[in-house]
Amino acid sequence: MNVLVLLGSLRAGSTNRALADAAVAHLPEGCTATVFNRGAELPHYSEDLDLEGQVPEVAAELRSAVAAADGLIVVTPEYNGTLSSVLKNTIDWASRPYGSASIGGTPAVVMAASGSPRAAEWARQDAVRTLQVAGAAVIEETFGVGASYEAFAEGRLADDEADAALRALVARLVPVHA
Repeated sequence: MNVLVLLGSLRAGSTNRALADAAVAHLPEGCTATVFNRGAELPHYSEDLDLEGQVPEVAAELRSAVAAADGLIVVTPEYNGTLSSVLKNTIDWASRPYGSASIGGTPAVVMAASGSPRAAEWARQDAVRTLQVAGAAVIEETFGVGASYEAFAEGRLADDEADAALRALVARLVPVHA
């Protein structure tokens, strides 16, 4: 199984990157994971840029990576009560062209880490809705980490119950195509 990670944080040392890494660590043997880390290079989605034979290289690379994925792990910080603009724009590019989008039908899970105790709840809700509208097969259960600056140790969640919940959500993604 090939899993693509769509990461909505650009910050070095991001707790969302730590969460993505912890989720990938829970993938079973034989699964491969790739992080799409060119979100900052994607131009803002515009139909004027999305013309056959003229799609920006980075957008074509994204679409190819999404099309090759058996599942998506989508990780976002919460900015002003919603998902990051980097992630939203990434989903917008993957959702086109209408009717034959690479994201169509792709299983996805959503997770987020936040310094706040609410664990980016609104960002997770908005990411689920955005992915559903884009055509992904989203598992509606999400995973959030609050007080995230203290939540990770040695590449995993320090709290065993939280780590078990993360493992269970990742396991729900894998059987879809396994």
